[in-house]
Amino acid sequence: MKTSVLERNGLSDEMVALISRLIKQIPWPNRRQAMGDVTMTLLDRKPRVAETAFGWNRKTIELGMNECRTGITCVNDISARRKPKIEEKHAQLIDDIHEIMEPQTQAQSHLRTTLLYSNMTAKTVYNALQEKGWAVETLPTVRTISNILNRHEYRLRTVEKSQVQKKRNIRMQSLKTFGQ
Repeated sequence: MKTSVLERNGLSDEMVALISRLIKQIPWPNRRQAMGDVTMTLLDRKPRVAETAFGWNRKTIELGMNECRTGITCVNDISARRKPKIEEKHAQLIDDIHEIMEPQTQAQSHLRTTLLYSNMTAKTVYNALQEKGWAVETLPTVRTISNILNRHEYRLRTVEKSQVQKKRNIRMQSLKTFGQ
């Protein structure tokens, strides 16, 4: 009967749990090298066994083993992993949104903030962009347009001028005209 690498090297479940906890406390990229070192020392250079025993990524373990072997640390460029914003993909989109929103916006009456208030919704802007000639396939969703408007400090709220008059004032005016 074939014995596993863990049994052959005398690694109990408690030992595996201890190694996992210790490795989690090491910051990157040293953690990757430590994973590779554990795999080379205790698991006979078998990343698949480390993957099943510890739950680590096999590719990460292989990279850590290569770093331990060569002494060269690979640099992660995490900043390049982000998804580019729609404004970066389509620069004309922002210009068109500004062109649509500017006539419909106003600043606060007391000018304490730079926020611009508008009574246009993101759906209205989406429809206006379609009328401007944007294809539906290239346009972002309504929710994304709402995020774009928030990023560019357009707040989709009713404009101060369009607030409804209170009912009490209407009753008072009607009572005054009725009493005359």
